[in-house]
Amino acid sequence: MKESALRWTIDDAATLYSLSDWSSDYFDISPAGEVEVVAPGYETPVRISLMDVVSGMRERGLDMPVMLRITNILDHCISRLNESFARAIAATGYQNHYRGVFPIKVNQQCQVVEEIAHFGARYHHGLEAGSKAELLVALANLSSNDAYIICNGYKDEEFVELGLRARQMGIKCFFVVETPAELQIIIERSQALGIAPLIGVRAKLASEVDGHWSEDSGDRSLFGLSATQLIDVVDRLKAADMLDSLQLLHFHLGSQIPNIRNIRHGAAEAIRYYVDLAREGAPMGHLDIGGGLAVDYEGAHNSDAHSKNYSLDEYCADVVEAVMEALDPLGLPHPVILSESGRATVAYASILLFNILDVTDFEPGPLPDTCPEDASEQIQRLFETNAQLGYDNIQRSYNNASHYRDEMRELFRRGQLNLRERALGENMYLNIMQRITAMLPQLDRVPQELESLHETLSDIYYGNFSVFQSLPDTWAIDQIFPVLPIHRLQEEPTRRAIIADLTCDCDGKIDNFIGGEKTIPLHALQDGEDYYLGVFLVGAYQETLGDLHNLFGDTNIVNIRINSDGSFDFIREMHGDSIADVLSYVEYHPDRLFEQFRDSAEQAVRRGVISARDRQAIMDAFSASLRGYTYYET
Repeated sequence: MKESALRWTIDDAATLYSLSDWSSDYFDISPAGEVEVVAPGYETPVRISLMDVVSGMRERGLDMPVMLRITNILDHCISRLNESFARAIAATGYQNHYRGVFPIKVNQQCQVVEEIAHFGARYHHGLEAGSKAELLVALANLSSNDAYIICNGYKDEEFVELGLRARQMGIKCFFVVETPAELQIIIERSQALGIAPLIGVRAKLASEVDGHWSEDSGDRSLFGLSATQLIDVVDRLKAADMLDSLQLLHFHLGSQIPNIRNIRHGAAEAIRYYVDLAREGAPMGHLDIGGGLAVDYEGAHNSDAHSKNYSLDEYCADVVEAVMEALDPLGLPHPVILSESGRATVAYASILLFNILDVTDFEPGPLPDTCPEDASEQIQRLFETNAQLGYDNIQRSYNNASHYRDEMRELFRRGQLNLRERALGENMYLNIMQRITAMLPQLDRVPQELESLHETLSDIYYGNFSVFQSLPDTWAIDQIFPVLPIHRLQEEPTRRAIIADLTCDCDGKIDNFIGGEKTIPLHALQDGEDYYLGVFLVGAYQETLGDLHNLFGDTNIVNIRINSDGSFDFIREMHGDSIADVLSYVEYHPDRLFEQFRDSAEQAVRRGVISARDRQAIMDAFSASLRGYTYYET
């Protein structure tokens, strides 16, 4: 048998939740057991407790759930990316520079894009637009003439004309040709307006990658031009006397590439396309390596889908070296390297905070000391199994208890056992299972059938949030995000749980955690005290992809900036959607609903069901609800 655990410390909490593995040094635990943000960019570490931030939110009338954005982290991620490429370029003697481009689709929220454009201006950090709406955002926000706008996606005449007008203003706005059809639109509109475009082509690489987004690579990828189509683009541009506009090669292998070998192989293949396009007479000069820079959500430092087996410095060095190895022997000049790193830019800066409303546990209720004399044979056998349970018969006791429990349920189904008797039997069965679960850690070898018993008996913690609105990737692609309590970490968590949301949907839950765990250790709730959890690294895609399942709308949003003296400022805050807001999104008119309900209430007055005074109170409640938050309010 194993020795019992030593006294619990905050170091144990950090280990339990793998904090140092995934936090990239942005988060830690204070001596008081609270998760704290470690603000980057200062000479000495500046730390603030998330519980202090929560207190400030509540004073400002911002209820849970809240999407918290930390501006310092967002800025630091932009700096890290640009400075890492700068180091790789300096170390290798690369004869050009790097330009970052943030894909707006990764997080389209105004406050995020504005901050990236503002802070990124010092690095000439640009934006990628995949639609006309995103192009308008990019044009309005970028102030640096050395920053790039990369236009991906399908482009109609209006899209193309807008980009050409940007070129007319001196903005480095590239059209990346994704399909053969859009090239003709670019040629015709540029000739009609007399504005020479900047054109790139997206190559469809044969290289394939690991992870969720493997279908973004290889011959069956949805976007990009084959070798035949690339030659057709060259020939059509030559025919239009516009080959000098072809100045960029773009490729994209996936949103989250966990294996550095995939990145290096893809870059090596892409540069061959670049070389031959230059040989065809295109001036080139720009290589856009797309996205793919991964975030290590699990902190496992391996090539699993939710992790990565490389550092940022290794990523930058491998890209730069792959380009040099292909071009230097041919004497070709080095191109400007661009990347569309979105996930790694914004993921760390956002945290979903929510409180726990209730818990369902699978603990047995009160049990009599002895089995009632008139109990069924199955219930008697369950009492006997409980009395005989020991370390030497755990497996047999489990088998017997399961057998008698199933027989008891069959009797109930036939009407041969009443509800009170079934409740007694179920309680005894749970008592046996909980006792077995408590004994398993003391065994040197756990029977295979019992390894997941703690999952079967785990609690359900009901969180004040919607998976579909705030964490859609946990449902859609089984994405893992770090989850942990943001306080009470000086205490050992004694419960194991899954987390359910407020939606009436069996998929509205988090039951996939770091390390492949199906449950998470949590603390027992304390009467009269809120219990807060945080879901970390949620800045990429989650706000953009969220939907209105059960008409739960956008959460409250808070942006903070941490100061060098340890204070922090609420630089922006937005109250989440009201019920009236979300109703209008699905084509209801709140004013019309109010009138319809007023008519119903007035009819109730006429029928004598309620008084006119009652009607007024009811209408006030209806009106207040229309203005209220879509989530649980205390």
